[in-house]
Amino acid sequence: MPQSLVQIYVHIVFSTKDRRPFLRDKPFRERLHAYLVGACGGQDCPSLQVGGVEDHAHLLVRLGKTIDIASLIRELKKESSKWVKAESNLQDFHWQSGYGAFSISPSHVESVTEYIRNQEEHHKKESFQDEFRRLCKKYNIEIDERYVWD
Repeated sequence: MPQSLVQIYVHIVFSTKDRRPFLRDKPFRERLHAYLVGACGGQDCPSLQVGGVEDHAHLLVRLGKTIDIASLIRELKKESSKWVKAESNLQDFHWQSGYGAFSISPSHVESVTEYIRNQEEHHKKESFQDEFRRLCKKYNIEIDERYVWD
């Protein structure tokens, strides 16, 4: 087959270092989300939705055909960290070293998009840690609590 065709949807979740609430300022957080949209596009991984709250981000992306998930996330974190430091007084801003990446069926894209869109409302009821535990359980991923919360 001379043409490479890929349709892999990934729900990506990562937190600020030590879950520090660096992103309390909603307009700034929205600008960061817009920056992440552009950064995804720059990696040929179109974003369908980017959102989050003061201490973490969610991204729903279509993985490009020439990049692996670790490289994508490394670039997104690196470039967005630079952007945050350049655009704010948050010079000690860092993302956590780890992340969650969950494959999404095309039939679930709409519900995951809505889930990410409603993060602020969602986190009035559930902490990031409980959310991440639930996502890992849903996808049958065992986590070691000693290492997952940097």
